[in-house]
Amino acid sequence: QVQLVESGGGLVQAGGSLRLSCAASGSIFSINGMGWYRQAPGKQRELVAAITRDGNTDYADSVKGRFTISRVNAKNTVTLQMNSLKPEDTAVYYCNAYLFNYSDYANYWGQGTQVTVSS
Repeated sequence: QVQLVESGGGLVQAGGSLRLSCAASGSIFSINGMGWYRQAPGKQRELVAAITRDGNTDYADSVKGRFTISRVNAKNTVTLQMNSLKPEDTAVYYCNAYLFNYSDYANYWGQGTQVTVSS
């Protein structure tokens, strides 16, 4: 089995910062890409940021310049540094990994961590 364990969520005031971390473990041969998604109540889950094995990144327009995604491949870990947080960033943030589990390539999700930004 594969597990993605997230940490770093919490409550912060507007303008503050949080750093989310996600570590993948289990039957993992290699990870092609990892990313962060978020979902607010009543809304669809949306991509926040993603990073490939070679370090290419993709960000939602709403977070460009404020969020930074990074990855330590050897540790199967991805982080999301969130600066200048806004109330509209409030959501449950989910870690995602696309990886080879010795049998197939598959997409995995973390349990989600709540980020709440107050004004």
